[in-house]
Amino acid sequence: MKKQVRINVELDNENVPKSIEWDAEDAGMDEPTACRAMILSMWDHRKKDTMRLDLWTRDMTVDEMKIFFHETLLTMADTLEKSIADERIAGDMRDFCHYFAEKMEIISPDENKSES
Repeated sequence: MKKQVRINVELDNENVPKSIEWDAEDAGMDEPTACRAMILSMWDHRKKDTMRLDLWTRDMTVDEMKIFFHETLLTMADTLEKSIADERIAGDMRDFCHYFAEKMEIISPDENKSES
């Protein structure tokens, strides 16, 4: 079985993303969904290297980017825990995410870590 994920990027005359849309066969979407930023990472096992595609539109605000990175890092901690079954290191990463959110002023320093 194969599934397809499609990412369409419209560029302006300076090759900066003007719009980003994505859809997937089994995502339950009727049409492509617009987004302002994306981070795509793929592991090349032969080269032992990560290939990345990081794009964002000019409409992406600084505050949105801060939240986007925070949520992406939290998701990476979840994926790390599921993939290597190491709760300790995933917890350390979540602690960093809390610190990151404080420094980026997404949450206040006195907020409970479980709320981040």
